[in-house]
Amino acid sequence: MVDRGESQLGLALTAIDPNVLLALADEHHARTVRPLGSRSVAGHLVKPYVIEAPGRRVSDQNVQAALRIAGDHLSSAYLRGSLGLAVLLVHAGGDGDYILVNTWIEGYMSDLAVFVGPADDAAQLRPGRAGLAPCVWEAAVLAHERDAFTRHVLDGHGVIDERLAAWRGDVLEGKVR
Repeated sequence: MVDRGESQLGLALTAIDPNVLLALADEHHARTVRPLGSRSVAGHLVKPYVIEAPGRRVSDQNVQAALRIAGDHLSSAYLRGSLGLAVLLVHAGGDGDYILVNTWIEGYMSDLAVFVGPADDAAQLRPGRAGLAPCVWEAAVLAHERDAFTRHVLDGHGVIDERLAAWRGDVLEGKVR
């Protein structure tokens, strides 16, 4: 057991709070992920997904608000080296709503924008604080999308339209943990 001093690993792990970690583990659960097809947003090919916490639902209104926010963000993405492909996550979380726009950019990099707000109040969605990163459920979808981008676009075969069609069709659906 970590006693906030010397761990069994022989390391000083004073930043670890076992009670907090165990409480997170006790509350961890699966969330539903649904792809919404692909669409054109601000000149980008976008794959939108819905992520829903237990008891929460993403409405059509929430999706439309997310697409507007993504469109605003993507309208200047060329300034950040955008390659024209993006993933949109519309997450009805347990503590509020989140919209993530992940855009593939030059040099094998990605650009991530996170917007946060209270539950079911799209008018209150604002850019997240500096340093905010995807939660475990959002990261699961983005990991799938990283693999799909690599598999179909970077390592794929055929003309680019065939590669993009394969990427569009490679979606994650069901429960993620």
